[in-house]
Amino acid sequence: MDNMHDPVRHLKYLRQSLSQDNESIGFFISAGCPLSVKMGEGKWPLIPDVKQLTQHITQQLSENEKYKKLLSELKASEGDTENIEHILSFLRSLFLVSKGGDVRGLSESDLQELEKDICLEIVRKLSVVLPNKETPYHRLSKWISSIDRKNAVEIFTTNYDLLMEQALEDQEVPYFDGFVGSRRSFFDLRAVQDGLIPTHWSRLWKIHGSITWYQETIKTKNNNVEKRVYRSSEIKEDASHLIYPSHLKYEESRKMPYLALIDQLNRFVRKKSSLLILSGYSFHDSHLNDTIVNALKANPTGMVLGLMFGTYELRDDKGELIKDKESELIESYSEAYRLANNQHNLNIWTYDKAIIGTNVGCWGNAKTDEDDPDIRGFVHSSEGDDHGKANTLIKLGDFSEFTRFLQKIIGSPRDEKNV
Repeated sequence: MDNMHDPVRHLKYLRQSLSQDNESIGFFISAGCPLSVKMGEGKWPLIPDVKQLTQHITQQLSENEKYKKLLSELKASEGDTENIEHILSFLRSLFLVSKGGDVRGLSESDLQELEKDICLEIVRKLSVVLPNKETPYHRLSKWISSIDRKNAVEIFTTNYDLLMEQALEDQEVPYFDGFVGSRRSFFDLRAVQDGLIPTHWSRLWKIHGSITWYQETIKTKNNNVEKRVYRSSEIKEDASHLIYPSHLKYEESRKMPYLALIDQLNRFVRKKSSLLILSGYSFHDSHLNDTIVNALKANPTGMVLGLMFGTYELRDDKGELIKDKESELIESYSEAYRLANNQHNLNIWTYDKAIIGTNVGCWGNAKTDEDDPDIRGFVHSSEGDDHGKANTLIKLGDFSEFTRFLQKIIGSPRDEKNV
């Protein structure tokens, strides 16, 4: 690999982009972000990753024979039984064809009951609060409130927890999440699509639902039966939770939140000179990937920056590169690399390498800017490889490190020189 990327130049450019008050800036927060929250000894992580969450749910439902049956059928279909999102997707695909008879030994009522049981366990595990007001989520909230902007900051998240809401409210940052009302908040599609919200309100778009979103069936004035989505201010264990990490999300109507929020993501990336920064996202959701890449193709002025945790290739606990059976290095985020290699305005930064403008390269050994300590503090050096060579590392793929970067640029001048 002959290409080298200048870490100081690109960090300065990122700082300049984030310091603008008249550009469209957004953040995409995904499953890896809660892992960055520091906890007391024996309490980390605050929220587990997908694999650990799946293991927890499977343990909680270990005596449930119907859940065991579901997992065995998923395994027989060569599905991933260690990913709760795949389990829910499989369950809902069975539910679609369950009317009038059993499917894979499970009836429609069995599947309905299983879905409620799984979602309830998810809610119980994710009903947590941030341990203090110095977390990465709070640092992001402080940055959002640091200057008045002509375009509201938009936060997209696939997480169902309430960590971002807590941080925004702790910092008294006003935000709009698509729902209006106070007793039984309902989804206002027109406000989302037409942007009928004050500019100083940030936007929080929870693409995969939330532990406080619910669905209920009601009768209209014409005696028609409709499904309505609402948001509560409290966690309810006896309600139908709207947690939808599945390709079958809300497919019966565009008025449902999922499709409206996917449209909002598409609209944001298509805005002139938009910048969307991805944190904690592993590019495992093909629908979201397609939405982002297609919007970038339609808007050459837009930019999406994926900040990835860890190194470009997988390493073991000792820092040694891991190889497959053919002695080839294993890429940490192969799908992200594939997309970025073919899309000039999708850039991927890992700790040791980056894909910028479709060019793959290591972070160069350029001297850090001695006159700019805020930048210098984010250029690191590794201890050295097997040949004693130290590598330059940029660790913004750690959500905690990235939000420290945001905190450092609060109040930075909006025009950079020598970028």
